[in-house]
Amino acid sequence: MKDRTEPVLDRELLDVEPALRWREWMRRIEAVLFASASPVPKEDLARVVGQGASVDLLIDDLAADLEGRAFEIAAVNDGWILRTRPAYAPAIHAAAHLGAHLVDLGEFEIAVLAAIAYRQPITRDGLKDIFGKDISRDLIGRLHDRGLISTGPRSPRRGAPYTFVTTDQFLVAFDLESLRDLPDREMLTDAGLHPEG
Repeated sequence: MKDRTEPVLDRELLDVEPALRWREWMRRIEAVLFASASPVPKEDLARVVGQGASVDLLIDDLAADLEGRAFEIAAVNDGWILRTRPAYAPAIHAAAHLGAHLVDLGEFEIAVLAAIAYRQPITRDGLKDIFGKDISRDLIGRLHDRGLISTGPRSPRRGAPYTFVTTDQFLVAFDLESLRDLPDREMLTDAGLHPEG
């Protein structure tokens, strides 16, 4: 077998005119975001641009460059993702025969997901305290299979049960940049949309 070594990436592009260098760094970031199914952290993007280049400014310029296009850059936690603008969702669903990926979640599943989002990390016993009944492993499994939740740290309680936390996919699915963007709990409780406790 031939030795397949990774090609060396010229990050600095010193032999390229500065304006073209900046444009190339923008395209590299666009390519990385396009290829990734999950948000890409700043540290990862910094590996494809020159040492003195600002990833934040490159992202801003790329976002401006994408104005008027069908897709956009969205901030999620400490990273970014390239996604289709919400206005084009009906066209995608019609062409691909896709149903909304969250539509088939039941009302109770959404309530459990909301409880996890607001109370994370939380155990199944913690969810039982909120809802007054056991939360099935199947329901937790469905949320996990969709990538909306993940296991968190083990609880320091006896038996060290698993805890559950939301994921970046949860943020993407609900168009949130971070958990700080969740609606105010008191407002939801007053409206009868959030479990008390």
